[in-house]
Amino acid sequence: MVIAGAIALVVGATFVPRMLVRQTPPVAAGPRPHSAATLSIAEPAAGTRTSAEQLTVRLDLTGATLTQTTSTSVSPNVGHIHLSLDGALISMSGDTLQVVDLRELTPGKHTLTAEFVASDHLPFDPPVRAEVTFVKEPSR
Repeated sequence: MVIAGAIALVVGATFVPRMLVRQTPPVAAGPRPHSAATLSIAEPAAGTRTSAEQLTVRLDLTGATLTQTTSTSVSPNVGHIHLSLDGALISMSGDTLQVVDLRELTPGKHTLTAEFVASDHLPFDPPVRAEVTFVKEPSR
């Protein structure tokens, strides 16, 4: 299948072509649990300039455990990462190391947002989120 061939593992990282994951996460219907987890983006650094076709994203998550399993049994310290580029969800993963396809990204300033969400894909209250801005330069 073409889609299955387009999604590949790259040295333990998730390589997700931007055009394949265009989903909006579900919206919480009631009160959400609080998570004491902290999330930061270690790579790319704020203001990074790149003309590369791929961007390595390395996250630091503390006080929580990542899981690939989706469940309605929610724990404040178990979940996965939602990665968005310019507000569009591009990855839902249990990995803190990911590779993002930049081939279709237009040159200019872009915002990468990572969010640690509960195992039901819904956010904690308050959200556990990190954001960084980088610049995509024209290909050489």
